[in-house]
Amino acid sequence: MTTIASGTDTLTRDALTVLQPGFTGTTAPDWLLRRLGEGLASVGLFGRNIASPDQLAALTAQLRAERDDVLVAIDEEGGDVTRLEVRTGSSFPGNHALGAVDDVSLTHDVAFELGRRLAACGVNLNWAPSADVNSNPDNPVIGVRSFGADTDLVARHTAAYVTGLQAAGVAACTKHFPGHGDTAVDSHHALPRIDVDRPVLDARELAPFRAAIAAGTRAVMSAHILVPALDADHPATLSRRILTGLLRGELGYDGLIVTDGMEMRAIAAAYGIERGSVLAIAAGADAICVGGGLADDDTVRLLRDALVSAVRTGELPEERLADAAARVRDLARWTGSAASAASGTHPAPDGHAEVGLVAARRALAVTRTESYVPVTEAPYVALLTPVANIAVGDETPWGVAAELTRLLPGTETGSFAGEDAAVVALSVAGPRRVVAVVRDEHRHPWMATALDTLLAARPDTIVVEMGVPQAPPRGTLHIATHGAANVCGRAAAEVIAGE
Repeated sequence: MTTIASGTDTLTRDALTVLQPGFTGTTAPDWLLRRLGEGLASVGLFGRNIASPDQLAALTAQLRAERDDVLVAIDEEGGDVTRLEVRTGSSFPGNHALGAVDDVSLTHDVAFELGRRLAACGVNLNWAPSADVNSNPDNPVIGVRSFGADTDLVARHTAAYVTGLQAAGVAACTKHFPGHGDTAVDSHHALPRIDVDRPVLDARELAPFRAAIAAGTRAVMSAHILVPALDADHPATLSRRILTGLLRGELGYDGLIVTDGMEMRAIAAAYGIERGSVLAIAAGADAICVGGGLADDDTVRLLRDALVSAVRTGELPEERLADAAARVRDLARWTGSAASAASGTHPAPDGHAEVGLVAARRALAVTRTESYVPVTEAPYVALLTPVANIAVGDETPWGVAAELTRLLPGTETGSFAGEDAAVVALSVAGPRRVVAVVRDEHRHPWMATALDTLLAARPDTIVVEMGVPQAPPRGTLHIATHGAANVCGRAAAEVIAGE
């Protein structure tokens, strides 16, 4: 059993328990191990912490040598948002691809296999799935992270994902409550606002969370969004009306409530992370996620001291902090029993190892014209590259070039953006067949213009849309992959090469 360092009082221990910090490096720093000995109960992992499955397993073993019941959390959605395979791209398509297939058994199997791999590496809490209904096609931060724009579809696949992930012994953290789909602002940069009335929220945003709760999700992540119909004054993460009144009271949820990253500008710019963390716990949150950007001992100390001070001044009831810490420990106990129950699932069941590729192939929407001629010689891949949102990151490779190179040796690629993207791409491509790869063409006018130019100059251009397919299909071959994961690129390359 874990032994808390002598001299750590209950209040300080509880303040540490509710924090979910990150760190830098692929081994645990001394300060983190020390904090685990003092009462820290959770650690968040990001792409910077992961080099390989073996290294990740060694890292989590290092953490558990200090505290055997530590919650090791990760932001592993599969698809565009991957930490486990940040350097190669994910072996699993994301939510939008699964929604396009609309087979809840397949979604369950994908989530199970993803959870199995996480559990084998020692991860027991996944900040996934996204239960957001992508009702605003111009949403800059959700997009393919959502199962789709249809509420019922999102609800049934959210439930299937939660069930599959937790069957592998990994706690699901359904996000971003009360729903981030109808936003036009990225909460990493500013505070989004959803201006719809309560009946719309009930019928659209809240339905997938009800399904997740019914499926037994062990955690829910709050959104840094303002929803005036629920609380005109406070973003959801800091709103007692939303976290305690709605989520706990009306929806009957009794598990762990985790905040989204507190250093995101939607909170940090207006409140600061220390004040924001105190307000979040007071509102009903149980765990403070921080560490995507701030990942050091000073951050942990500042937040710990802010919570302790708030209790001592009467701003934060001590019993509220104690209740939050108890929920963290309850989840840690559940992960221990769930891991034991799922221990026999670590060897991949027959047919599960390639379930990601199966799902990616089934998710493709392929449109061919009568004049389409299959590609038999190495093409030129023009990657029309938008600025990646922070959740996705720009370090993870995407596209179809790597897989086309395997199938058609000699394939070359380049990345282009802006008004002259097509002109430059054509000059580099020379006489080779052009494969134009886009991501959310409908959101980027320059990208649509570039495709116009490419298709006018080269009518046989192949178009691969790896975002949300809103624009009409065009090109002699158009493939919508519904996501930019590595496995989605592989499935598209197979079609281009005629396999």
